[in-house]
Amino acid sequence: MSKIQQLRKLAKLERECREIRAALKISLPNEVLYRASPRAWPDEDVVVEAVGQGDARLLIVEGNYPIDYLIKSERIFPSEDEACEAADKMTT
Repeated sequence: MSKIQQLRKLAKLERECREIRAALKISLPNEVLYRASPRAWPDEDVVVEAVGQGDARLLIVEGNYPIDYLIKSERIFPSEDEACEAADKMTT
């Protein structure tokens, strides 16, 4: 298979992935779904990032997210909604 054929196949697969994600109502990998700074930790942010297969990771980060930051805590959730709900409880 030539490089051009491979690129066309890749583009087709990317379109199919977008369509499947849209039908399942899940986000793209690394998409930020939630971000807030809790009052209790003014130098930290609570962030939820989509993993891309319906699950998500909740991060507590310090620094200049998403450019230059330190992950202080990470937790994986089986669904994007569960991760966002947990993040919301941490920031309110």
